[in-house]
Amino acid sequence: MTEIVSEEKASTKSEQWRERLTAQERSGLSVKEFCKERGLTACTFYAWRNRLRGEGTVRFALVDRGRVRQEPTAQASLELVLATGERLLIGAGVDAATLRTVMDALRA
Repeated sequence: MTEIVSEEKASTKSEQWRERLTAQERSGLSVKEFCKERGLTACTFYAWRNRLRGEGTVRFALVDRGRVRQEPTAQASLELVLATGERLLIGAGVDAATLRTVMDALRA
């Protein structure tokens, strides 16, 4: 049996796979059984589960080092685009230790 996911119900692959992961958890079936019933491969299921778990763990901590805030420059030196679509603009004068702290928080 092949699983059909309506476009209105899940407009992106990520949303489709979030729904599938939730359905598997609620079904009480093993991943292998769930995938077999829906015509999915367990390898793809696990890959999406790992990918989506990674999206949910991004945390951010505001680091206040007691300095006077600088006005944002017109153009950032570096723009980091996360898998979730969020953007982090990094200016030319960013403190290396602060950037390292932010990057560590994003990896956690």
